Amino acid sequence: MDSFRALSRRIGPSLRLAPLVALCALSLAASHDASAQTARKPSPYEMRLEGPPIESGPDDPKAPAYLDRVGSREDFMRLARVYNPDTPLEMPHLIFVIDRRQANRIYYINTPRYVLHEQFARREGLAPKLDKATLISQYKDPKRRFLFGTLSWQRDLPGYTYEFWEGDRLTPELLKQTDDVVRASFYEAPRFKANSTLHEQTAERAGLAFVTQEALLREQPFLPLNTGRAQGRLRIIKSVEQTGDLSPQDILVLDEVPVWLPPVAGLVTQRPSTLLSHVNLLAKGWGIPNAYVRDAQAALRQYDGQWVELNVSAQDYRVQPMARPDVVPHVTPPKQAARKLPKPDLSVTALKPLSALKARDSRYCGVKAANLGALKSALPPATRVPDGFCVPFSQYEAFMRRLQVAQKIAALEQRHDFQTDANARREALAALRAEIAGAEPDAALAQSWLAQWNSQLKGQGVFVRSSSNSEDLPGFSGAGLYTTVPNVTQAEALARAVQTVWASVYNFEAYEARRAAGLGQDAVAMAVLVQLAAPSDSSGVMITRDPFDAGRRHVTYISAKRGLGIKVVEGKRQAEQVMYSSWSKAVQVLSRSAEDTQLVPDAAGGVREVPLQGSRQVLTDALIARLATVGRQVKQALGGADQDIEWAVVGDELIILQSRPYVDGSARK
Repeated sequence: MDSFRALSRRIGPSLRLAPLVALCALSLAASHDASAQTARKPSPYEMRLEGPPIESGPDDPKAPAYLDRVGSREDFMRLARVYNPDTPLEMPHLIFVIDRRQANRIYYINTPRYVLHEQFARREGLAPKLDKATLISQYKDPKRRFLFGTLSWQRDLPGYTYEFWEGDRLTPELLKQTDDVVRASFYEAPRFKANSTLHEQTAERAGLAFVTQEALLREQPFLPLNTGRAQGRLRIIKSVEQTGDLSPQDILVLDEVPVWLPPVAGLVTQRPSTLLSHVNLLAKGWGIPNAYVRDAQAALRQYDGQWVELNVSAQDYRVQPMARPDVVPHVTPPKQAARKLPKPDLSVTALKPLSALKARDSRYCGVKAANLGALKSALPPATRVPDGFCVPFSQYEAFMRRLQVAQKIAALEQRHDFQTDANARREALAALRAEIAGAEPDAALAQSWLAQWNSQLKGQGVFVRSSSNSEDLPGFSGAGLYTTVPNVTQAEALARAVQTVWASVYNFEAYEARRAAGLGQDAVAMAVLVQLAAPSDSSGVMITRDPFDAGRRHVTYISAKRGLGIKVVEGKRQAEQVMYSSWSKAVQVLSRSAEDTQLVPDAAGGVREVPLQGSRQVLTDALIARLATVGRQVKQALGGADQDIEWAVVGDELIILQSRPYVDGSARK
């Protein structure tokens, strides 16, 4: 889908910004970075699922094992474990136990000494024989003996909050009881922080005001979308589309999230985005730093036009002035060694229905079409892949030979201005695309497409999509590089749509991305997927693991919006973002949709934008859980690798529109 994530930030040698909040967590020492990105304290219980036993940390030997009352900031800090001490992401918190069998006695626990509530309960004699079944019941049973919670200092509120593990099956009565006990024993009145939609509903039923993760994330002035280091010329621009002289040596500071991006050295935007935007997938594939920074253009104005080094980490970002290199190369050095694209099989010349395709057929129809064909028979009831057919690589190759495109590209690449000037490349490629898209179609081929459309798809509206050998590759997704022609409804428009997708091989951003990745331009082949349009009620993308923490494979990240999910509106408003854990069964909301319009199919062909009606909320908890289940099934059907999946909902049906390997760029960092 065309489709996003407190602290004082240090910029350069001396400039400090105001305090900012991060959203972002392996071992206890490492996982808190990602947890900060989802506005949650790391769960040692959850980390125990994936890694070694959690060990206690160092603590003040003079500090008590617990306090019955916290009467000051000093008391709190004596008992607190501090994540990222002495950094902008510093997060002090302590855990607490309420023993309901002892008249709701509360224990504020020395958290460096006791990482887990159960450790404290055993070692201090509250429950010396706490077995696994009893422990689990403390998170599910409304008549449980213990309440296990956490109390944290939130720098962005500012203020204290108390919270429970996201999977805790709290009742309104238990929550109200906790609120009364904590408020009576803590020196400031803390607020309840809801860690799941169930917790939000419980607080509402209890009549308690609460802080949501979404509210904390809204205040976040920094988000490391892709960590890394880059050197280049910092440029503050309004938009990529309005700037024609972008260079691979540029570090861009943008007012809005671009729909597409030619290769650049680094990226900072001052509007929130989604992790699954095409631009961020490209940044991950290229291994370049990418961050959201509130008011970035004002904060970095002093560096506009200067050569700088940009470092984006999970904790912060840094911009450091540097001397301009003596020699600035005009041609992008490959980010990695040149590599070969999968060789297309040109022996298959016939159109292929999706139902006839298997994963191995990517050799003549591309990974996108082949994966969808493989999924048609593997999905559960009420989930489907829209029917369609593939125009194979061989037809593209024959058409390009007829137009002598290879010779024209070779001639362009001999021109000095084409090699050294991005604007010259942009203009020359635009002219080539116009020639390809506007050429007289091969009459026999065009007739065969029309006949297949009418016989197999009954002439219904279709999306005409790319399925090349230069996308959906390990380490290079190609997301958003090629053109989709939406909702083709007229017979005379079908051939032009196919040729438009063929021509998009030479989209400027596609050419530049392949160039930067070391992919041979002369080895690209484009198959075309002609697929029934799905008039989506909602649509989006999901990743079959936590994109912030590769160890949390039981988590699915989902981004969603109303209507069709194509890229013409990407980046204008923040999408709805949620995370679902198959272990805790909890839904965590990172952001509700900020969209005020949606795209719908136009009866005359194409799409149109209309105002949203009713609630902006896109996803229900039931739909989120269903999406996560289907995501796991898609992952299994495609060999077990984590997937980046485009989906849509039409009525009660869940539609899978694409599945590609999830590229996180970690191998390049």
